[in-house]
Amino acid sequence: MRADAPVLIVGAGVAGLATALAAAPRPVRLLCRTHDGVGSASALAQGGIAAAIDPADHPAAHARDTLVAGAHHNDATAVRWLTDEAPRTVAWLVAQGVAFDREEDGALRLGREGGHGVPRIVHAGGDATGAAMVQALRAQAQRASHIQWRGGVDVEALLWRDGRVVGLRTRDERGREEIHDAARVVLATGGIGSLFARTSNPPGADGAGLALGLAAGAAARDLEFVQFHPTALDLPHRQSLPLVTEALRGAGARLRDARGHPVMDGVHPLGDLAPRDVVARRVWQACQEGGVWLDATTVTDWPYRFPTVLAACLEHGIDPRKAPIPVTPAAHFHMGGLSIDLDGDTAVPGLHAVGEVACNGVHGANRLASNSLLEGVACGRQLGARLATLPWAARGQGAMRWIERGPSLDSGTLAMLRQLMWSAAGPQRDAATLREALRQCGLWHGWQTRLAEALLLAALRRTESLGAHCRRDALAA
Repeated sequence: MRADAPVLIVGAGVAGLATALAAAPRPVRLLCRTHDGVGSASALAQGGIAAAIDPADHPAAHARDTLVAGAHHNDATAVRWLTDEAPRTVAWLVAQGVAFDREEDGALRLGREGGHGVPRIVHAGGDATGAAMVQALRAQAQRASHIQWRGGVDVEALLWRDGRVVGLRTRDERGREEIHDAARVVLATGGIGSLFARTSNPPGADGAGLALGLAAGAAARDLEFVQFHPTALDLPHRQSLPLVTEALRGAGARLRDARGHPVMDGVHPLGDLAPRDVVARRVWQACQEGGVWLDATTVTDWPYRFPTVLAACLEHGIDPRKAPIPVTPAAHFHMGGLSIDLDGDTAVPGLHAVGEVACNGVHGANRLASNSLLEGVACGRQLGARLATLPWAARGQGAMRWIERGPSLDSGTLAMLRQLMWSAAGPQRDAATLREALRQCGLWHGWQTRLAEALLLAALRRTESLGAHCRRDALAA
């Protein structure tokens, strides 16, 4: 490791970008599979950022809603920190050039989503908040003299020396390898939705960073808690599905079954705006009974408020202004990940994590709507500012070794693994199905199966239902 080695940040969604910007003036090299962060889950995010900005609201109320949604499995200290930090995070994003939607008097327009007691969600471009944030932060990063971009590369291994991570190895689109020295390595690689047969995530959200961190000896936390968004556009024979934002239900849209009956009647006091795990399980059940549709025909001002959903529906021959939208649950967000503290440190020296790949306990057993972009930016800023002040590590003299992520599954086996995870580790689970899935995983060899096995084992060990982890056998008992 050179004395002037940069901080290496793997991933260019909002968490990686915020970390990189906040690390100034320390040199940063931003590594991502795609070029300039295009295709990240952050860029696809339709929800906004939750923050207690309205004078009638308060961070303590935001914290209560976060704890309720998380089934009180959350780390209360992390929740208080995040909700207190939320208004400052929004202000920082405005300073970075994110053009949030505003009322005629210039005040930020606040929407309401599932699990929130009051309107506190800020959006940009209606349902295009993630894209607006990535675009603004990417522009800032490209202008920043301390940040170097390296797109089109995949991180295959971490370099270990003298008891710490001191670098990594990448492979580019042409198969060429490159070794990068590092002062510190930050994993900001996103979630695991692409391990499921139906997901709102892009193909790159496959858990590769999580698998690499686990291979390096980082501890896992809460791997069993996978959030399924209740409303993705139900397209046959597709894995990555367009999201149908929860904000539509906040604007009055209703979930209905094949007979036109409201799906959520009598299920939860908040009805269609109940926490996501509650709605996802009910939609999952109703899909087995004939299908579910989101009736948004009463919603107005589509081109301004919901342009992304409108375009996705029209592309597939559905006009949501005139006809209900067919929807299905889809793997959306991983509350678990590499165990970190509030500073973003894993238990492995030299290795940090931020965003969806990480878990500091803030989301508990089920993430509250619009807390994900908030967490990515707030925790990224926190980690980056700390990296800027950490002392340089002494140059090591010991033997070096590589910590490999390992070989990938072939495309056919990966498709079977995705279907297996959808059936066994979807919105409803039971011991027998989880055990059979583990047996099947033992027949396949790849880093994806090791990650799937870790999640399945965590789901099997938690025998009670909690938040997004629903055990049918526990309910039956």
